[in-house]
Amino acid sequence: MSLSFAMQLYNFYWSVKSNHHQELAWQDAAEARIARDRAEAQAAAQLQAMLEANPTGQLGNAKLDDEEALKDSGLL
Repeated sequence: MSLSFAMQLYNFYWSVKSNHHQELAWQDAAEARIARDRAEAQAAAQLQAMLEANPTGQLGNAKLDDEEALKDSGLL
């Protein structure tokens, strides 16, 4: 086997492998688009549910660890 033929086989192997990895990248990108579309649909549904639960849009200005609010509610 000549060196030239060996190099041709090596290049062919790596081109096939590269093509396979490119197809995997395209598949990952397609799955990411599907996941993003699902997440956007879920966020829109959640927003709609929040607006239906409180149609005025006044969702409050709550904050974490608000001791006064916790005391007023009887949780502390």
